[in-house]
Amino acid sequence: MSYSRQPADIGGHPELAEMRARLERTASSGGAVAAEGLLMLAGVYAAISPWVVHFSGTEPNLTLNNLIVGIAVAVLALGLAAAPDRLFRLAWAAVPLGIWLIISPWTATATHSADAGMIWNNVVTGAVVCLVGLAAAGMTVGVARKAAR
Repeated sequence: MSYSRQPADIGGHPELAEMRARLERTASSGGAVAAEGLLMLAGVYAAISPWVVHFSGTEPNLTLNNLIVGIAVAVLALGLAAAPDRLFRLAWAAVPLGIWLIISPWTATATHSADAGMIWNNVVTGAVVCLVGLAAAGMTVGVARKAAR
């Protein structure tokens, strides 16, 4: 005797519509728009920072690292802005990317001897990414708590 059950379609559940409406209100709030914008700017800056701070020629490993992490942060912010109802759980991913930006001058440089400009650039940019990522993730936690009530 087989007891396999197909999962029920919850698309028409009344609480789902209410949760989506709350998420939409939070995603279109001023705080969410500001967090997404700051995260996008921080990602773009992290990607172009090797050329702004002028270490692209001396540290190719850190240049490539900043380019990849910056693009990842910017794409994450773009996704949060474009499809907040599908990607709101990924807001926390900005935090480890920011932490990696902070520690990368010591780990990604070939000689492990980053100069002060590289270090300050990555520490400040990584801290901004971490803080804005925490703020964006905190907004989604608020949505989940309100939806559970």
